[in-house]
Amino acid sequence: MDTPIQNLHYAIGQLAYCIARVDGKVQKEEREKFHDIVVSELEDDYDFNISDIVFHIMDKDKSDSQSTYKWAISEIKMNSHYLSPEIKRKFISVMEKIANAYPPVTMEENEILEKFKKDIAPLKGDPVYYMKPVK
Repeated sequence: MDTPIQNLHYAIGQLAYCIARVDGKVQKEEREKFHDIVVSELEDDYDFNISDIVFHIMDKDKSDSQSTYKWAISEIKMNSHYLSPEIKRKFISVMEKIANAYPPVTMEENEILEKFKKDIAPLKGDPVYYMKPVK
């Protein structure tokens, strides 16, 4: 069973992949860059491997961008009580870096990025859930 934090990361992985492939099939070098961006931005002291999530998404995903986006935003909203300000900043950074990874940024990529920023802006996590216990 996945945790809310894993669900949030799976959803952002889906959104990042959605933005990466909106202008066509993701080529080998794009996969590598995509992987590097997601891992460098999201690897943390979690008990799960972000890169496994990323490649799982890349290998299985066959859905269209709109369906993927709707599912991922719904998943983020459903688990938003764990959405700390830091995770939110990281998610926006991932989306921006993916969109800018292979210039030019297409109109479709920009639309997804702006929609994401608008949709995530009002979401506020609950410190009771996302604050780590003080030792």
